[in-house]
Parts: sequence; C-alpha cells; structure tokens
Amino acid sequence: MGMFPMGCPRQPAEEKAQLLQNSEYQERMVESTFLYLTLDLPTAPLYKDEKEQLIIPQVPLFSILAKFNGSTEKEYKTYKENFLKRFQLTRLPPYLIFCIKRFTKNNFFVEKNPTIVNFPITNVDLREYLSEEVQAAHAHTTYDLIANIVHDGKPSEGSYRIHVLHHGTGKWYELQDLQVTDILPQMITLSEAYIQIWKRREEDETNQQGA
Repeated sequence: MGMFPMGCPRQPAEEKAQLLQNSEYQERMVESTFLYLTLDLPTAPLYKDEKEQLIIPQVPLFSILAKFNGSTEKEYKTYKENFLKRFQLTRLPPYLIFCIKRFTKNNFFVEKNPTIVNFPITNVDLREYLSEEVQAAHAHTTYDLIANIVHDGKPSEGSYRIHVLHHGTGKWYELQDLQVTDILPQMITLSEAYIQIWKRREEDETNQQGA
C-alpha cells in the first residue's frame, strides 16, 4: 500500500505549489504492508424527520473505498504538525479484510457511527485502486464477500453477529452464539457491517451466491 505524506494541507493551489518547493514539504512515498484495510465512515449527522424518527445515513462502499484510489487526500493531525496522506494499493491478495471504522474513542467514552454501508456481495472490482503499471501484474481483481461481522446496539452494550457463506451450496447463514439460521443475501447489506472478509475470484470460479 503506497502512502504519500504531505505537509501543507488544504492550501490554495498556487500557495501549495510554492510550499512544495521547500524541503520540509516535499512529497514522500512509503510502501507498507497491511493486514486489513480501514474504511472511514463520514460523520453521521443524526437528525429527526417530520415523523420524529431518527434518520440513519447511508454511504456506498465505493465512496469509502475511494481512500485508496491514490488521489483522495486525508488530513492527519499530530501535536506538532498537520499533514496529508494519499493511499494506493500496490498488491491485491487472495483475501481482503475490510474494517469499517464505526468506533471512535476519546478520554471519556466510545462513540459508534451507525451509518449503513451499501455494498454488493459479489463482483467488487478493485482494479481502479491499482496504479496502471501495477494493474498489468493482476489478472484477477474482482472479489466476492464470504464473511460479514455485524455489531448491533450501543458500543458498550452491543452484541455481534456473523454472516458466513457456505461455499459448497452458495447459501448464507447467520451465526450468533450457538444459533445458526438461514439468511437472504439481501438482508446482509442492511446490517451495521463492522468487519468483512472478501475472496478474490479466480478465472475458473463461478458465482454461486445468487445475488
């Protein structure tokens, strides 16, 4: 995964170009390994509609995957400085783990972002998140979901469920403690997904998930 730190966040284009001439603001590229990809959720503006019901915001999976397209800049702050990072994938492994960042910790409590992520469970193509030269080395860039971990409820009192694909039959099952039940693929996308495992589709594989 490529990482591009920059030391002049959100400056006007001309001023930014001038600052980049200084050594302290030179762009640097660092390649690092990863166990999973953290997907940042937008801030959840909870408000009530005309029926006084809470509105739960939604975001497409590809919107939060844009963090890894090599051009989207994310600002980071430390005690001493502010800087920008851009991320781009340099390799696509057989399995990918997404961690949707739902929890934010501060000195007093943990907050949970309830935003629903809209995602297909098959045919997620990540080719566009690779640079052109890296794309040539990847014959297969499409992934199918095989497991989905859900967090329900408040951050300190919630519970977990897991959705698992049975590869032999193409059916999905929901597991919670010792209880196992069938679940329709369409219902998986309505959950507060927290951790997902995706499997790269090889050329000779067929889609058995039926969704």
